[in-house]
Amino acid sequence: MSVVALALFGVFAAVGFGWRSWVQRRRTGSTGFKGVSGRPGSLEWFAGVGFLVAIAVAVAAPALQWAGLVAPLLTATGIHVAGIVIATAGIAATVYAQLDMGDAWRIGVDASERTPLVRTGVFARVRNPIFSAMIVFAFGIMLVTPNVVAVAGFAILVFTIELQVRAVEEPYLRAVHGADYRDYLAGVGRFVPGVGTATR
Repeated sequence: MSVVALALFGVFAAVGFGWRSWVQRRRTGSTGFKGVSGRPGSLEWFAGVGFLVAIAVAVAAPALQWAGLVAPLLTATGIHVAGIVIATAGIAATVYAQLDMGDAWRIGVDASERTPLVRTGVFARVRNPIFSAMIVFAFGIMLVTPNVVAVAGFAILVFTIELQVRAVEEPYLRAVHGADYRDYLAGVGRFVPGVGTATR
């Protein structure tokens, strides 16, 4: 199962980051990577660095299990199969949401840049569908190699995504789009349809 988890990570990285950044560069001249926001020690900085740490820990989990350095917490075949299905669905959902985002797709925030507010497609139902899909993928991977390192990686990822959205993405979009974004907040859920809306 460790090899399967690492292969799924490879597919996710190749499609969700490699292919998508290549498409973005061809369309706009930019790969879409904006880097870590904020000064070192700020919430914005912790969100960006935490995201990188979460990815490193999540990838380490199956590698360490493969090397026999950590033991799986669960060994039922059904759980592993469910994990593969969920992780694959997470990859597909990530790509779908990225396509719906179009040329506005990016990783991170450049405060000097004004990107359009995407409210169509899946973004009409969820404000952060790419992050939602990444959480689904990470949950699936955790089930493929369910060990303590994988659980820690998943927890760090969920925490840092929450921090990235609340401390970086939402303040940026409020500043750039004003009333339009406040209307969007009031009608569309943060990660799940209807959940996490905010008043104007």
